[in-house]
Amino acid sequence: MANSRMAAGTVQEIFVNKASAEAKILYHLPQTQMMRHKRPMSERTADLDQLLESRGKTAQLGAYVTAACFSASGQAAFALGDGTIRLGPDFTQIQAHGGAVLSLAPHPLGGFCSGGDDGRLVHTTDKPTEIAKFGSKWVEQLAVFGGKTPLIAAGVGKTVHLFDGKGGAKIRELAHPSTVTGITFDAKGKRIAASHYNGASLWFTGSTAAPRVLDWKGSHTGIAMHPEGQALVTSMQENSLHGWTLPEGKHMRMAGYPTKTESMGFTKSGRWLATAGAESVVLWPFFGGGPMGKAPTELGMGDGIVRRIACHPQHEVVAAGFDTGLTLLINIAQEQIIPLCGPGRGAITALAWSPTGSHLAIGTEPGFAALIDFTG
Repeated sequence: MANSRMAAGTVQEIFVNKASAEAKILYHLPQTQMMRHKRPMSERTADLDQLLESRGKTAQLGAYVTAACFSASGQAAFALGDGTIRLGPDFTQIQAHGGAVLSLAPHPLGGFCSGGDDGRLVHTTDKPTEIAKFGSKWVEQLAVFGGKTPLIAAGVGKTVHLFDGKGGAKIRELAHPSTVTGITFDAKGKRIAASHYNGASLWFTGSTAAPRVLDWKGSHTGIAMHPEGQALVTSMQENSLHGWTLPEGKHMRMAGYPTKTESMGFTKSGRWLATAGAESVVLWPFFGGGPMGKAPTELGMGDGIVRRIACHPQHEVVAAGFDTGLTLLINIAQEQIIPLCGPGRGAITALAWSPTGSHLAIGTEPGFAALIDFTG
């Protein structure tokens, strides 16, 4: 893997180096109002697979790719519905679970932690090691903090189990009123938030105090926290987002999606919340008093619905995967879009950047997987 400076620079150079081969498939889209229809990507560029073919390594894994991520050292992993984890760069197979792998995250000590419908939380390096067993309950949610005091959080039913990331000992159990649908740490690992029915709960990881409950009626299905802890946002069953400013708790409502938002995340600076669930990536401004009272920006029109997004770890760049298999790279500031992978390989179900932003992992519903290298 390239060092951080080299990796970050290379992604930017793909957008700005007009002499490169990649620049030949670059085009520009103006800002548009949300849900406005535009000409589809397939009508704008001749070769959607150019970057995949020139910089990618691909495999047919034979099972639904449920998740993808990278370890702290930059190794890629793909979680599959057949219970295996495939490790990059050669998609090496490891049987980690007895059923489907439902969640995946980088382990603070290296390798990966995963949860399955076999009720197990597992640490995998070159072989799987069980961290905890929860009987017949599924381990559907995982979040990891990799700082000086590393933590692992596993969502199992209504409870978030908090583990010491070094020794693996359970620290405490965080009980919620209904099934936990998403969990996330803040940037310092001091707080952990969980989404559930009728709102979200915000806990301090080093305290035994009761959580701060943020109420909003309805089914909340996922969660994201602002990088500076200024806001908490949940996706909802009702094709919308709901948020709260922190610490004030002021409500924010973001609606207008044609389908449910299955994926969302803040850009590195926290200026934008990038979201799936529409015909293009919907970007809500978290600056200048936004998002309330501000129109979102929509970039990257494809031939279907965006299923997954992944924000670059260093730049205001977002990768977007569609239900057609199309995958785009979007530079927000320049409003430039580059196709990474054309449609036809199944809906994108997993999308993840390496820690330095040098590589992107892509996984699909039928089991196609790709690693795209932006170095060199």
